[in-house]
Amino acid sequence: MKPGHDPSPTLFAITVALAIVIHFPLHTSQETQPYDTCGQSVRCGNIEFQYPFWGLNRPDYCGHPAFKLNCQSNVPELVLESVNHRVLDIDSSTHAITLARNDLWSGICPKYIHETGYDPTLFDRNNYGQEMVSLHYGCDDNASIPLAANYRFSCDVNQTQSDGYFYRTSFIDPNIAAFVEQCNNNITVPVDGSFANITSESELRSALQAGFKLKWMANNDDCDRCVRSNGRCGSKSTSPELFACYESGGVTTRSPGITTVTRYSGTTTITALSKTMIKTEFAQTRVIFMFFVILCQKKRLCVPSRGPESENKQIEIFIRNHGRLAPRRYKYSEIKKMTNSFQDKLGQGGYGCVYKGQLPDGHLVAVKLLSEATGKGEDFINEVASISRTSHVNIVTLLGFCFEGKKRALLYEFMPNGSLDKFLWRDDSHLDWNTLLQIAKGIARGLEYLHKGCNTRIVHFDIKPHNILLDEDFVPKISDFGLAKFCKKKESIVSVMGARGTAGYMAPEVFFRSLGGASHKSDVYSYGMMVLEMTGANKNNNSNKTSTNTNTSEAYFPDWIYKQLEVGGNLGDETIEEEELARKMMIMVSLWCIQSNPSDRPSISKVVEMLEGSIESLQVPPRRFESSPTRAFQGNPASFTQSSSSERVSTVQENISLLNTREANQLA
Repeated sequence: MKPGHDPSPTLFAITVALAIVIHFPLHTSQETQPYDTCGQSVRCGNIEFQYPFWGLNRPDYCGHPAFKLNCQSNVPELVLESVNHRVLDIDSSTHAITLARNDLWSGICPKYIHETGYDPTLFDRNNYGQEMVSLHYGCDDNASIPLAANYRFSCDVNQTQSDGYFYRTSFIDPNIAAFVEQCNNNITVPVDGSFANITSESELRSALQAGFKLKWMANNDDCDRCVRSNGRCGSKSTSPELFACYESGGVTTRSPGITTVTRYSGTTTITALSKTMIKTEFAQTRVIFMFFVILCQKKRLCVPSRGPESENKQIEIFIRNHGRLAPRRYKYSEIKKMTNSFQDKLGQGGYGCVYKGQLPDGHLVAVKLLSEATGKGEDFINEVASISRTSHVNIVTLLGFCFEGKKRALLYEFMPNGSLDKFLWRDDSHLDWNTLLQIAKGIARGLEYLHKGCNTRIVHFDIKPHNILLDEDFVPKISDFGLAKFCKKKESIVSVMGARGTAGYMAPEVFFRSLGGASHKSDVYSYGMMVLEMTGANKNNNSNKTSTNTNTSEAYFPDWIYKQLEVGGNLGDETIEEEELARKMMIMVSLWCIQSNPSDRPSISKVVEMLEGSIESLQVPPRRFESSPTRAFQGNPASFTQSSSSERVSTVQENISLLNTREANQLA
């Protein structure tokens, strides 16, 4: 190249030409795909659904943002105001949905009290002649007012045994009304009008299981017109707040026959459809243009990168390119407002702090505010992209994010019971063994979904109690996808640079490449270490410790657990037989999961099968190490890595040291 020659005009011309050539085929393929995809209904159990619902294999751009359905054991579920409901029926012709509260499905004594609620701008229940039944908990056992025994029940709610009463709110004696107002808590639930004369607890159960109807109001008129014109209802992939009518020839971000862009919060008038289409075409061309600019910068054909400014542009482009998967984007000022200037801190970690917040509609959220020193944004974008690909009851729901320069935040659904680690290693923990077993099963199902249920396999790489959140019913949710990696379903080994995870939970192959490389089996190992920690097997071996001077490398792995399993002995606590069986199952499954050789570990699907089977069908797993782990770890850790960086070697050495110390102290 001659001195002083400026390649910018040439590169600009090439870029524009490529953008024009590539743009039109993209226009056809991308805009016709939603038409075909959104025209297909999805089934969960015996319920079939279309717009405004989405979830499972139905993308978010085929539905309304507030109508995400999960499918759990062939039962569709919808979350309203932080309360999980099972969907009993969907009638698209009348826009009616029949729901039943999950926490009142099998009984009228929920673990925690949450009022029935819904967004009145999205739902209406006034058209179905339904009655309201009020359930009152924590009432005075020594009531002087004579109350009908048929309306009384006994419950253990919020860990307290007390009497409760139920009544129709439209027909209640004033004296009784004054009495139940003194009760500690209450839940009001709509029931079908045919259950107007409930006189017993069994009738109440039947009424609650029959469910209640709501009429949804999600662009109903616009969608009806769209369907009549052979269109497919959905939302704009790059702007979920916009209603979209997908037609075979493209997308119309307006209702057919009128010149408006329908928003969920109102309507904005435009002069003509062409203005919308021109803006859409220009935006898509601009994205492609910027993509080639970045590409040529990486090839050093254009001006050099300008550091943070260039990085921010790349992240912005990444977010735009993943618009259909990305949740709502909030401004930092909105984040600050919803958290009341970050007043209520829920927790803190190396990534930053988590604060409690509230959306304008009343929804509680957990706001993860990342510190400015947390990487260059890769983990942030990775987490947004990872969770946006998921839809499962055991995966935390990402409600939104904020990205303004160095100010970055993630908005999750609020989990009342916090993280699992708060309930471990505490003497006052009230989680019984059945609850712990159900938590272990839920986490395994969530991992199974990540490994097999997504279009792209996701390996989490940081499974630990701190990253498991618990909702009001102690249903576990896997969170924190900052270290997650994508790979094709057929691929086994995942390419990772250096150690990835938390010391004490990382699988050996993550840093010992001679074991075959990291894979989805690495998550199985981390899961096993976590479940072993849940059982307390690594803290109840005081009687087996000879002294503090004993060689911990020889006591590294709990041989005493194997001995007790082989002879059928008790594993440490004074527990009843049923609890002991649950604990024994968790320990045996976890020992299978932490086998040194990844090929010896079960897949996570097999783990789910083992946990849902009988204890008699489980075999005692082989011992994890044939020799002392300390001897196995001797040598220069650098020989097990492919990094020449002294900093990376130092990190690996530190992780191995922490791994040895942690497991030696906890599992000995």
